Amino acid sequence: MSLPPLVEPAAELTRDEVNRYSRHLIIPDVGMTGQKRLKNAKVLCVGAGGLGSPALMYLAAAGVGTLGIIDFDVVDESNLQRQVIHRQSSLGKPKAESAADTVREINPLVDVVVHNTALDRDNIMDIFGQYDLIVDGTDNFATRYMVNDAAVLLGKPYVWGSIYRFDGQAAVFWAEHGPCYRCLYPEPPPPGMVPSCAEGGVLGVLCASIGSIQVNEAIKLVAGIGEPLVGRLMIYDALEMSYRSVKVRKDPECPLCGKNPTQTELLEDYEAFCGAVSEEATEAVKDSTISVHDLKAMQDRGDDVFLVDVREPNEYEIVSIPGATLIPKGEFLNGSALERLPQDRKIVLHCKSGVRSAEALAVVKSAGFSDAVHVGGGVVAWVNQIDPSLPSY
Repeated sequence: MSLPPLVEPAAELTRDEVNRYSRHLIIPDVGMTGQKRLKNAKVLCVGAGGLGSPALMYLAAAGVGTLGIIDFDVVDESNLQRQVIHRQSSLGKPKAESAADTVREINPLVDVVVHNTALDRDNIMDIFGQYDLIVDGTDNFATRYMVNDAAVLLGKPYVWGSIYRFDGQAAVFWAEHGPCYRCLYPEPPPPGMVPSCAEGGVLGVLCASIGSIQVNEAIKLVAGIGEPLVGRLMIYDALEMSYRSVKVRKDPECPLCGKNPTQTELLEDYEAFCGAVSEEATEAVKDSTISVHDLKAMQDRGDDVFLVDVREPNEYEIVSIPGATLIPKGEFLNGSALERLPQDRKIVLHCKSGVRSAEALAVVKSAGFSDAVHVGGGVVAWVNQIDPSLPSY
């Protein structure tokens, strides 16, 4: 469906702006009026990572007048494979500030607003209230649901994107004109069911494919042109090089945007709503979590432990804790791993950060290995605290 322009046009374009945006101005559907709307628009990009990088760069190049950037993370070397807004010289620098530097270099006519903070329940309504449109580049379900809920409650549209390995998705959620994210995904997936990009990986260029679609949708919304992805989910498969569009209908029973909404404010705890780990895993790790220093001490003493890495084989190839045996988490979930566990040795599980090993620990304990433990922080903590010479990922 075509929608009215999101913002009113600015009073005028300067001579420098006319020169810079001339290729937009000669497109009949954009023209002077459309470019003036872009100049007058205030767009917030949530996240300056994989999706935020191309989104921010092209929003800046397009002439969006005010660009907000919110991110609390710092630039890490593993980011550079896909987060093209950052540079080698940005390592260790706050992502929001690094991204702002690049945006200003691309287009000094853009007003950049830096929010170098974590988006949370206490600040999201105030921050979102300053902008016309939200571009969601987050990579975790808790923040996605919070972004959706705040946008719906404030009556603001937002452009959503998601990436994983070779697959990407994009949509526009605007409760006033169509469904919201909860209409598409009423409940978050079970804990541990959907790996993050940090766990499963992502093809770097996929970020550009989906991020540019998000910018395309943002421009259409601001200028009031074309058919935005409202009520449609765009699915991209990079390996097959295929795009397909799936209709998404507004759920009349949606607790947030349905006919009789039951949720009229933000949830108290989005992490709890999405569940970092299952209840079984939460129970299993109680008094059964050791640190990487505890593990190192066990190894130095020569304790008879059976150290199990529950990550995937490709992760194991990148870096592994010395002495670990690889048994992927999936083999614990289907039960095949249990026959490989020795009955006469203490079982110690680990993964990249501790989430997958917690899920595996629940399986192991239920199978009768009552003294089994897992390593909090996993490989990441081992590299950071025990052996920094190992590669990180």
